[in-house]
Amino acid sequence: MRMAFRFVLPLLVLLGGLAWGAAPFVGDLIQRWFRADVEMRAQLVFHSIQDSVTGLVEAKADRKIAQLFKRITQDERVLALGLCSPDGQLTHHSASWPKQYGCPSVPATGQAIAVEHLESGSILSAIFSLTNADGVELGRLVILHDLRFIERRSSSAETYLAICLAILGLGVAIVTVLVARLTLRGWVRAVRQGMSAPEQDGKVLPPEVGPLIREMRKMLRDIDTPRSLTEAIRIEWSPDSLRGLLRDELPGAEVLVVSNREPYIHNRDGDQIVLQRPASGVVTALEPIMRACGGTWIAHGSGSADPVMVDRNDHLAVPPEAPAYTLRRVWLSDEEQDGYYYGFANEGMWPLCHIVFVRPTFRASDWSYYVAVNRKFADAVIAEAKTANPLVLIQDYHFALVPRMVRERLPEATIITFWHIPWPNPEVFSICPWREEILAGLLGSSILGFHTQFHCLNFLESVDRFLECQIDREHSTVRASHSATLVHPYPISIEWPPHALDGQPSVEECRNLVRRAYGLTPTIHLAVGVERFDYTKGIADRFRALESLFETHPGWIGRVTLLQVAAPTRSRLAAYKDTQTEAETVAQAINARFGTDDWVPILLVCHHHEPDEVFTLFRAADLCLVSSLHDGMNLVAKEFVAARDDEDGVLVLSTFAGASRELQEALIVNPYDIGAMGEAIHQALSMPTDQRRDRMRLMREMVGENNIYFWAARMLMDAARMRKRRHIERRIAVVSQGRTGGTKAGERRWIST
Repeated sequence: MRMAFRFVLPLLVLLGGLAWGAAPFVGDLIQRWFRADVEMRAQLVFHSIQDSVTGLVEAKADRKIAQLFKRITQDERVLALGLCSPDGQLTHHSASWPKQYGCPSVPATGQAIAVEHLESGSILSAIFSLTNADGVELGRLVILHDLRFIERRSSSAETYLAICLAILGLGVAIVTVLVARLTLRGWVRAVRQGMSAPEQDGKVLPPEVGPLIREMRKMLRDIDTPRSLTEAIRIEWSPDSLRGLLRDELPGAEVLVVSNREPYIHNRDGDQIVLQRPASGVVTALEPIMRACGGTWIAHGSGSADPVMVDRNDHLAVPPEAPAYTLRRVWLSDEEQDGYYYGFANEGMWPLCHIVFVRPTFRASDWSYYVAVNRKFADAVIAEAKTANPLVLIQDYHFALVPRMVRERLPEATIITFWHIPWPNPEVFSICPWREEILAGLLGSSILGFHTQFHCLNFLESVDRFLECQIDREHSTVRASHSATLVHPYPISIEWPPHALDGQPSVEECRNLVRRAYGLTPTIHLAVGVERFDYTKGIADRFRALESLFETHPGWIGRVTLLQVAAPTRSRLAAYKDTQTEAETVAQAINARFGTDDWVPILLVCHHHEPDEVFTLFRAADLCLVSSLHDGMNLVAKEFVAARDDEDGVLVLSTFAGASRELQEALIVNPYDIGAMGEAIHQALSMPTDQRRDRMRLMREMVGENNIYFWAARMLMDAARMRKRRHIERRIAVVSQGRTGGTKAGERRWIST
């Protein structure tokens, strides 16, 4: 015992001295660490709002500058924002700007970081110069950060360090007393037997490497820290801010988009070639992003005049009025189109994922074409890629196999796959005869996105049931075939403000135009629906809901008309032809039952409308009906909200559309409950003006903030973090291989990195 205490007492003294000496060092380290984090935060805020602030200063929009500063200072670490004139006068500042604090003195141009000590605590000021496109200085943006939180955390860290060392000393003392009677050899053997060596790729590593590996893996998880910053600070995402994100977070990244539908179609109309923009939610979402980011869009060239419009490499610069990116067209034979698109994709996968009680049809021949066409598009990606690690965005259920095919040939690529339709539960998905191949193909992605968390959970459950893999449910990742896939919800949206709103007449003019075009009197309430003739959209059920309205509230007979615009689609498939036939039959029956010589309840218009025409209808309407039986998102709902800059109109929205998770101020309905839908239409038509405006204002704020650029930014930020993680993983591999081999070369490689 005396021998034990001779060892314990010096040990406790040593640990106490170590705690006393190390505490200031740790406190200083934490202060420098958090200060670097704050400086990086200031840089991110500046790059995110630089273009917006510059535009607002040039426009002298003082009120919008104040609103922007107010939103940004909601982050608890951003103390205040201010704008100084070139001569050093404080012209704008947020409400939290410290009293008696003027514009800091800094060089006339460039940027500077300074720390000042006030009575209330230390403040870090980051000053950035603002210049316009001509290089003329407009002033300086000052971002203030309160550093008191660093002092608090530094003090806490010193306290925790002292406590941990005290506990460690006590533990060592107890162990020492227990083993004091053992011989040195027995003590060493016991310690060695108690150690467990971590494994890396099946190899047992020396014990001293284990803590290093665990610590570096912790660093990988810490890379996710910027997510809280991007979600805490609300940025007005626009093409400029998205370009800035690519420049700062993914410098030099090559962007490739893969989709079945092309954004521009050239068709022959007699001797003329007509340009058409397809009615596709995927195109509506992605086209603004490609205009902002550039790159190459790979798609099926489906137009009758498409081949004559491309160059010898099948390339076409688009948009025609102001080319910003390249369209690469891929050609498919009629047999490939029938098997891959109409067959497996739309007779198999579409009804499988949309649970609307249409039986999916799976044929072996269709699957063969699906594999072949996926291979053809993967070959196009490889041919277009100019770098070893491009950023590849693969769209929708047409290309479930492409991610794995690209991964096999471009292992360093960052592949983002977005599934635009719902994902069913495992029991439903088990119907697919090639379910394992579909899942394995999708898990070639770096990131796999869905509209809702519910769809993500369904996918993870499907993977868990049908594949051998590792699933980390806390971080929503799947590791299979030596690669990891992040499965995450990214609710898709539209551009803001929408391009189709440019040049639109006033709401009152739109009302007059639409009423004259369709022979409606000014007293008629107008409801609109805009869809493709797709059995998932519930068009016939919508008509029956209007019939229920007339039955239960006959006062609306002769006072409301539903204008339904429906573009024919996939008319070669029986289910889609039947959908159109059913809608026409139901509309005719309701018109015959309730219509009069000068009024009909339902106007069914069966042809494609361009986006600007659709927005004119939205602006003229009193309410919009979106009654999808099952939908991934349904961007029509968000387009209606975006069109209503008068903050009026009512949205009746299906609970089975992904948009209902965000647009909660809409009247949410069950489209299978015809009577309840009729009551919702009655409520919409009877809603007071102030309630309509309150609901629409909140929905517009939601769509404006969570626009298509925000959707893309979230995926790109995750991709940037993934690339950083990959860089650190390589360093871990160098350490593991070098230490396991026990070579000096391995140690030198680690030191050099």
